[in-house]
Amino acid sequence: MFADAENLTRSAVAWLRLGVETLGALVIAVGILVALTGFARHLIASRAGGFNPVRLQLARYLGLALELQLAADILSTAIAPSWEQIGKLAAVAIIRTGLNYFLMIETRQEEGRSEQARPAPVAKESQT
Repeated sequence: MFADAENLTRSAVAWLRLGVETLGALVIAVGILVALTGFARHLIASRAGGFNPVRLQLARYLGLALELQLAADILSTAIAPSWEQIGKLAAVAIIRTGLNYFLMIETRQEEGRSEQARPAPVAKESQT
């Protein structure tokens, strides 16, 4: 009875992990499509500026995908992990968290630069 419940739980977690990994891959795919669309629009419009808005958009998708992939890795070691699995998870978690951290820092910096580069809106005088 206990063995059946344990096997069922392992199977359910494996399917959940597969779903989360698939969702992470789909997020990356959508991010690439969105970035390619933005890149094409940029080329067609022949804008003089750089590609930072396209990069920022892709970075947001990659950040979400990194979080989902980390969640999938955690799920893979959720049930009776070995010390080897825990070590691998720790290494992967550190790498992915570091990537996500620096990606978010760069995203915030680029957003700040984009805000500064925009002309300030002209305030309308209120009629009293």
